[in-house]
Amino acid sequence: MPEFSTKYQDILAQIDAIDPLIYTKSRNYVDGGVSRLSPYISRGVISTRMVYNRLLERGFKLYQMEKFVQELAWRDFWQSQWQHHGAAINQDLKHTQQNVSFHGLPRAIQEADTGIDVIDKAIEELYQTGYLHNHLRMYLASIVCNVGQYHWHIPAQWMFAHLLDGDWASNALSWQWVAGSNANKKYWANQDNINHFCHSNQGHTFLDFSYEDLPNQAVPQVLREHVSEPLSEMNQILSLEQENVLPEFVNEKKAICIYTPYNLDPVWRKDLSAHRILMLEPDYFKRYPTSKRVLNFILDLAHENIPEIKVFIGSFARLRMHFSDCVFYAKEHPALAYPADVLDARDWLSDQAPYKPSFFPYWRSCSKYLKQELSIA
Repeated sequence: MPEFSTKYQDILAQIDAIDPLIYTKSRNYVDGGVSRLSPYISRGVISTRMVYNRLLERGFKLYQMEKFVQELAWRDFWQSQWQHHGAAINQDLKHTQQNVSFHGLPRAIQEADTGIDVIDKAIEELYQTGYLHNHLRMYLASIVCNVGQYHWHIPAQWMFAHLLDGDWASNALSWQWVAGSNANKKYWANQDNINHFCHSNQGHTFLDFSYEDLPNQAVPQVLREHVSEPLSEMNQILSLEQENVLPEFVNEKKAICIYTPYNLDPVWRKDLSAHRILMLEPDYFKRYPTSKRVLNFILDLAHENIPEIKVFIGSFARLRMHFSDCVFYAKEHPALAYPADVLDARDWLSDQAPYKPSFFPYWRSCSKYLKQELSIA
């Protein structure tokens, strides 16, 4: 099972260990040469651009690593969708999801007891490590939404809550893509597909049908029992009695750099003399419930890499009220919009790529810019 270090030097070493050629050949297999950088990108410790630049420094050509760079672009693309659509990504975006019979989460999914060996093992690994290979995420979504006929939203929240790389845009819109509400058709995975990419050999399951026959099957009995609110216990993850605790330097007037679960960049505004505060807003965690494992990962990344950072649990408005004479710095992110005095842009793979409603037009714009940039250099 993968382990994710929270030390910045380990993360940099992990970037430098990427082999984009092996990635291209093996990425679709559960034991393939994937980078496992997603928790650090989504938490803003590193950026897609930084990863790309370090690969260039190692001598890789764009054509050699194009598939890997394209996957980096997917991350920026999902963020651009969130920027553009805002809260609309919380609902069926392009089409109403068809054939919805249930809302909630199948109990068999929550308890890792579907009878599909690879899937049950993957759910247990998600709980234990906060990680899932991308193919396994798609398999889970297909089983829940298409085979089980559940609406995507609550299951997407469940998965998001346990992922160290929890990125609501990528997660929600990928679930919608599988369910057909963010695509023109649903994504189906049968047992043969799972066996192939997961090196398993299971048969006689509720997925053991051809792609022509699988959509015509009744909802398996094992998926019919469901939990309506699978994340209710996570809504109190932050101790609300701590909301009134302000950092001890409340009377020391200085610039303030606001860090969030999506901005934990150790080198951001490093040379600025400032108080550094990791702000955890209870209202945000109510909208996006998060497991203790994920919250501890966020806290460890902050404390490990950002000297003298303080944690504040409460709203931006309340923090600002107590530091009214200070200049506030923050980084843009659609999940957490603050009226900071200085709002820095994130470091995109290409800040020249305009909004596009679908990925491949976005990628064409992005790759065109990257190629032009290399030709000028």
